[in-house]
Amino acid sequence: MSDPDATLTSYGMAEDFASAPVLAITILWHPQRERIGEQMLGPAAGGAIAVNRFAPLFAPLSTRPGAGHDGTPLGERSITREPVHIRFIAEGGIQIDHVRGKMGLELNGRPSNGTDQFTAGDLDRGIVIGLGSQVFVCLHLMRSLPRAANVPGLIGVGDGAIKMREAIAQVAGTTMPVLLLGETGSGKEVAAQAIHALSARRSGRFVAINMATLSESLAAAELFGAVKGAYTGAANSRRGWFAEAEDGTLFLDEIGDTPASVQAMLLRVLESGEYRPLGASADARSNARIVAATDQDLGADGFNQALRRRLEAFVIRVPALRERREDIGVLVRHFLEAEAAGDAWSLPFELLSQVFNGDWPGNVRQLGHAMRRVALDLQAGIVPMLEQSVMMPVVQPVGPAGAAATASAASRPVRRKVSELSDDDLVEAMEKSQWQILAASRTLGISRPTVYKLLEAHPRIRFPANISEEEIRAAWEACEGDLQRCASRLMTPAEALRRHVGILGFG
Repeated sequence: MSDPDATLTSYGMAEDFASAPVLAITILWHPQRERIGEQMLGPAAGGAIAVNRFAPLFAPLSTRPGAGHDGTPLGERSITREPVHIRFIAEGGIQIDHVRGKMGLELNGRPSNGTDQFTAGDLDRGIVIGLGSQVFVCLHLMRSLPRAANVPGLIGVGDGAIKMREAIAQVAGTTMPVLLLGETGSGKEVAAQAIHALSARRSGRFVAINMATLSESLAAAELFGAVKGAYTGAANSRRGWFAEAEDGTLFLDEIGDTPASVQAMLLRVLESGEYRPLGASADARSNARIVAATDQDLGADGFNQALRRRLEAFVIRVPALRERREDIGVLVRHFLEAEAAGDAWSLPFELLSQVFNGDWPGNVRQLGHAMRRVALDLQAGIVPMLEQSVMMPVVQPVGPAGAAATASAASRPVRRKVSELSDDDLVEAMEKSQWQILAASRTLGISRPTVYKLLEAHPRIRFPANISEEEIRAAWEACEGDLQRCASRLMTPAEALRRHVGILGFG
């Protein structure tokens, strides 16, 4: 997962703004995929940014700080010249203003109201902005300068990824035990492998063991080894994981699930480097580097607190994916490039919105599985759908500050009978959904194939193949290349229109 170019994002800022974080905009998705992960670093609290087709400037990923490159604007025709204004308001909040109707603008998965306000907490979590029909960016804060990736395997452009890489680089050259704290799937083993790769032990073995899989009766033998006949069934001697990791790194995953009888033995190894294999008459010594990981609170009752304090010699927190939303774009690009080489990426706007706005309870691991399934769909010529690519409910979009608590519940579609839907109901749903079929199906509470059938039977809605090239070209030019506006003008599904104008050669 190493991708150094996907982690450098700065172009000339002050060396230290940890005490006064600045507003940053990170490109999550762009038709030119090499631009995914580029950043624009904006003003500190009190400033403002105007975003349109030609401003601000985003630094190329290949640019190093101080290289003198001014950056490049977003440049997509679906983004209008009319700017979206972003400014700080009271108590660290953010207000976003734009002229409705000029361009489709989506904020955290919801269409913009024209003037939307978000709290400081919303900004900390990252505000996902969909611009036009093909570009997504993330609005967030940066408290440190972006830095080139100096740690293999850890992709990311935001503060969380930067701090994690710096901590790993700092401790890798020592012999200190390391405790990695983070949710399941957040990348703790990848971090442990990075510690090993940067250490003087890199030529030794990296041995990973899941402590939750060890049985109470055999845990000591598996970790420390045993001599022949030490226990029933021990027909031969065994080395144990500590011996296997000699001169290398032993990664103890799920350390919180270590059997109680083994915890005291681990403590002794950490204190003295000595352990005794089962049935042996003498102690053995280990010089294996210990890296442990858990998603549990080791301060809770039942865990050996002396062992906990030994493990906490150096603690690194691995952030959950929902806490580093600005990194989702470069991660998606990485997974797709690994599975689907080439340029044949055609992801629906609504799918991308779900990806960037989802909570991802399974973190990076879950995202990786989903993107591999999406890649398979792309290779098979199937339009990918997130619900089929990952077994998790689609997260309800987060609204701006001040939205009523009942708004989310009220916005959930009520399943309706197809016979109850009028032609006007379908047009209204398509308009509300920016002419995206999947989004309209959710609005109406009916299946996507059913929406297709209704569209084909509608007297006023047409598919692009049934519209003349002259009419499409005139509408496209009148809407300045804004896909949603053009789809609404022609009353045709947006994704089908996007593909058709690409075939015609002027999209």
